[in-house]
Amino acid sequence: MSTAVRTSAFTEPDRPKGLLIRFVTTGGSYVDVTGHGEHFVTNRWTCHGCGDASRTPEEDYLFRIRPDANNHATACRAIPLT
Repeated sequence: MSTAVRTSAFTEPDRPKGLLIRFVTTGGSYVDVTGHGEHFVTNRWTCHGCGDASRTPEEDYLFRIRPDANNHATACRAIPLT
C-alpha cells in the first residue's frame, strides 16, 4: 500500500488571516491551522473538506493542535464541495 501524498486536483482555497500551517488531506482538501502562533491558546484547526474543527480552541497551543490537524488530514477523505 502506498503512503505517498497525493497532490490536490482541487483549487487551493484563499489563505485566511492568521494561517500558520496548511495540510493537504488524503481526499485532496485542506486543513488550516490558524491563530496567533506558538505561545497563544487561541489557535485552531478547521478542515475545508468535512468541516471538522478543533474541539477546545480556548486551550489550543500550537504544539497541542499541530498533531491533531496532521492526523485529521491523513485520515480525512472528504473532497471540497466548493
